[in-house]
Amino acid sequence: MREIFAGMPWWVKWVAVPVIALVVFGGLIASIVGFVMKLLFMALVFVALVGGLVFVVRMFTTSSGSRSDW
Repeated sequence: MREIFAGMPWWVKWVAVPVIALVVFGGLIASIVGFVMKLLFMALVFVALVGGLVFVVRMFTTSSGSRSDW
């Protein structure tokens, strides 16, 4: 691989090749990043819902005064 870029100017290695890679693989990179962001958002929503459920259940069980039911 080094032999290929040995005689090329610096801008081919550091500008043109990354731009071509982004054009070719841009859709794939965007879909992977979108999937990861969606997964993180769903995990955050899950944690928030479970935390809210635990908060509501604890609020109602401590206000009833009878913990011996468990």
